[in-house]
Amino acid sequence: MRNRKKLPIGIDSFEKIIRHNFYYVDKTEMITELLHNWGEVNLFTRPRRFGKSLNMNMLQSFLEIGCDKSLFNGLKVSREKELCEEYMGKFPVISLTLKNVEGLNFESARKSLKNTLGMEAWRLSALAESSRLTEEEKNSYKALTVVDDHGDFKMSDATMEKALLILTVLLEKHYGKKAVLLIDEYDVPLDKAFQYGYYDEMVSLIRNMFGNVLKTNSSLFFAVLTGCLRIAKESIFTGLNNFNVFSITSVQFDEFFGFTDDEVAEMLKYFGLSDYHETIREWYDGYQFGKKAVYCPWDVISYCRNLCADPDAIPEDFWSNTSSNSIVSRFIDKANKQTRDEIENLISGETVIKEIKQELTYNELDKSIENLWSILFTTGYLTQRERIDSRKLRLAIPNREIKELFELQIREWFQEKSSEDVKKLDKLCMAFPDGDAETIEDLFNDYLWNTISIRDTAVKGRKENFYHGVLLGLLSHMENWAVWSNIESGEGYCDILLEVPENRVGVVIEMKYAQEDRMEAACTEALKQIEQRQYAARLKSDGMKNIVNYGIACYRKHCKVKIGKENS
Repeated sequence: MRNRKKLPIGIDSFEKIIRHNFYYVDKTEMITELLHNWGEVNLFTRPRRFGKSLNMNMLQSFLEIGCDKSLFNGLKVSREKELCEEYMGKFPVISLTLKNVEGLNFESARKSLKNTLGMEAWRLSALAESSRLTEEEKNSYKALTVVDDHGDFKMSDATMEKALLILTVLLEKHYGKKAVLLIDEYDVPLDKAFQYGYYDEMVSLIRNMFGNVLKTNSSLFFAVLTGCLRIAKESIFTGLNNFNVFSITSVQFDEFFGFTDDEVAEMLKYFGLSDYHETIREWYDGYQFGKKAVYCPWDVISYCRNLCADPDAIPEDFWSNTSSNSIVSRFIDKANKQTRDEIENLISGETVIKEIKQELTYNELDKSIENLWSILFTTGYLTQRERIDSRKLRLAIPNREIKELFELQIREWFQEKSSEDVKKLDKLCMAFPDGDAETIEDLFNDYLWNTISIRDTAVKGRKENFYHGVLLGLLSHMENWAVWSNIESGEGYCDILLEVPENRVGVVIEMKYAQEDRMEAACTEALKQIEQRQYAARLKSDGMKNIVNYGIACYRKHCKVKIGKENS
């Protein structure tokens, strides 16, 4: 369809989406609700890739003096005639995104923040020659925009901390209207500072900058901030009154971040993809914000793009690939036996009840496993299924995409931990070419006992894949061996093939998942499959002198190993 709208992959400019014929899921009712119910400072916390930046840009496009009002023709907010008359295009707007403010040390992060503030000041260049400003006021504006020989902004630290306050005051005097302040991803500089070890310095800087512009500022009409985490008020919002927080548990604004099922159905119908609705629901739905069930927009749009190009495209992990998943790794690493059991329950589709702290400081994240439960919830790795009381929620993994992310992180964590005991790992690996099924069974059982297993999931093949991945990771320890997974050999695809070059021994491994009372039979079935499908053919053609076959059955944290006949 040549005239069909394009899918807006990674585009967070509202104007670009509307002007260039991209598909837009109409969230403009958020403007109506915000303007009817606004406080002086409004904070929206949502996981990444749920439309925060696009909504902030939409607000700027609606409110800013000189905006193109035609952008909103036919959209829901345009039905509110009186509201549009009162607010559309009536305010000077300061719009910042802090998502790129980072650095390996405080000096580089501070420079990055100065450049972000300076670029926004440049955008407001009407202030430089304003007839309504005194020379002193113009000089205070110019102090924000002076650059050095490298193109970096030279403003002093004191000027930087007052930059937003200065801009609001000057904008009000120039336009005769109080300013609107939009700050997207306000917590990213704090996240990066925590990661790289200069958290206290960055907290002090952000606290001073926000305090100057947000507290008792008569030139500010209102401010909107977005972020992933609700940073403790005493950390950077000290003394701030009239502060509205709309978190993922808030009912207000619950449908404006993320796609509802109806919105996804409409999009799929438009692109001729309605047959994929159930698949998309399984993979990318399952989040609950307030009382609304929502999909991750980034995932839905990304998969729709792939399907438009290839109707056979399979679902992928789009969301977690856009950022670090270190929080999951830290969580698994800190988990005790009880927590690992709870993770197993979550992966198998069950729920856990946890007390959630939605307001934390970054330096509290690692203080307890309970704090990490809270962070997993607020950042989108877990979602709510039920509110138990004012503090406790019933939590679940939202969908298959996140479930597979957990499984991947578990395997990576397990491989890292298991590699710490080299002697034990060597012993396990060498038992395979040596034909020592008893040692393999003993050691693999020991490894399984100390990891987090995948159990009771609906699809048997996925459980087999997990154990396959665990064993494959262990065998990959042997750098001089050739280790293949799911490779074509004989008349099918074998789970694992090994070639040990020192003594030219080949190993064939077929894995099964079976209930505890069928593990012996499953091993026999695996060995029979190896023989019938001639999985050793590739090894023989590569010149392996001896072939050893193994059938391995797994159930929860147990395994059974049987060896087949050796072939010369």
